[in-house]
Amino acid sequence: MAKLWAGRFSKNTDETVNAFNASILFDQRLYPQDIEGSLAHSEMLARQGIISLEDKEAIHQGLKEIKEALDQKQIVLDQRYEDIHMAIEQILTEKIGDAGKRLHTGRSRNDQVALDVRLYVRKELLEVSELLKELLRTLVQIAKENTHTILPGYTHLQRAQPISFGHEMMAYANMIRRDVKRIHNTLEVMDECPLGSGALAGTTYPLDRELSASLLGFSKACDNSLDGVSDRDYCLEAMSDLSILMMHLSRLSEEVIAWCSWEFKFIELDDAFATGSSIMPQKKNPDICELIRGKTGRVYGDLMQLLTTMKGIPLAYNKDMQEDKESVFDAFDTVKICLQVLIPMLETMQVLDENMKNAAMKGFINATDMADYLTRKGMPFRDAYKITGQLVAKALEKKQGLNELSLDELKEYSDLFEDDVYDAIDLLTCLNARLTKGGPSPAEVNRQIKVMEEFIDSL
Repeated sequence: MAKLWAGRFSKNTDETVNAFNASILFDQRLYPQDIEGSLAHSEMLARQGIISLEDKEAIHQGLKEIKEALDQKQIVLDQRYEDIHMAIEQILTEKIGDAGKRLHTGRSRNDQVALDVRLYVRKELLEVSELLKELLRTLVQIAKENTHTILPGYTHLQRAQPISFGHEMMAYANMIRRDVKRIHNTLEVMDECPLGSGALAGTTYPLDRELSASLLGFSKACDNSLDGVSDRDYCLEAMSDLSILMMHLSRLSEEVIAWCSWEFKFIELDDAFATGSSIMPQKKNPDICELIRGKTGRVYGDLMQLLTTMKGIPLAYNKDMQEDKESVFDAFDTVKICLQVLIPMLETMQVLDENMKNAAMKGFINATDMADYLTRKGMPFRDAYKITGQLVAKALEKKQGLNELSLDELKEYSDLFEDDVYDAIDLLTCLNARLTKGGPSPAEVNRQIKVMEEFIDSL
């Protein structure tokens, strides 16, 4: 098949070079964006009197038929074509004749591919944003059901202070909210249309670039043609957003993996979202979470690949930039499948609240509250801290909790202890008393839930 750019050359391209140079095997997924861009470009050309209305109508009809055929997988795109842009133009020309040859007037593959990738990234970011909205709803629902479910909070993976499972879920909800905000910021920053930038220096045709931008849903045309064809910042920004998101999903997955283990047993995954062992019949493995944790490094790698590719490229377009697509495609594919399995896994998991409470009872996580009790009675905090530490040591010796030490035993360390100490260090009291903004008290978690629901409704 003759290349559309073959006029300058006296020899056919070597077949190995053809295979090495071609991107059709992976960039064919851009066909909806390529056709969308061509529809807008031909509409603008007709309105500007650059092509006839008849040619525009033929182009539009042909492109719509090609898209339908591609949607139905009736056209095979293989290495006969160099890339998706040339494939569609060649198929169109075969279909409608000379009108198809006029489609590329005032356009280069450089601004064409810049547009296609930008349209693709915009679509994918919106899809990820919708999935995150669903994830936020799931986290909020779990939080609503567990505002009073006592959970030991950890530092250094050691039981530290009492929180609720609802408070824990809202911590992740806040992380995901920031991910959504980052995505929406990227969408705002990338809201410029490169179409009409040409190869690098625009064109002598009287294009209406703002019309093209408007037809494609952009707020403006990009201000500089060199930048228009060579900008991939938005890809890097999108993959940075996805990398941070995957870090958050990996942290949540790590906790779920621990919570599923017999050592914690704070939750039970639904059988539909766990796997077994080929040799050990008792096993129920949290493979979804382990894969999310593993795939996080893959998305990081996609970001680093494109950062490395872009770092030494002079203006304007260079073939190196063909390497942007597979990284972008892989990052979005990976994030979306992770979200699509994580959300229903969380929705169906069982919270084992008694196990959480039992673990909380055994970890001296009310020790800070005992020190605070003595401080409220007038003792300097550092003295109260020391006495409480001594009482923890005594309770450990006796294999008891602080609440199981008798009042006489407590008074050996301070006469400030009275019967009301037992209520003060009760775990539910400890939870309810943490009323500071952002804290784990049921009232405060409910406030956080309300704020998050308002954010979800605003999306």
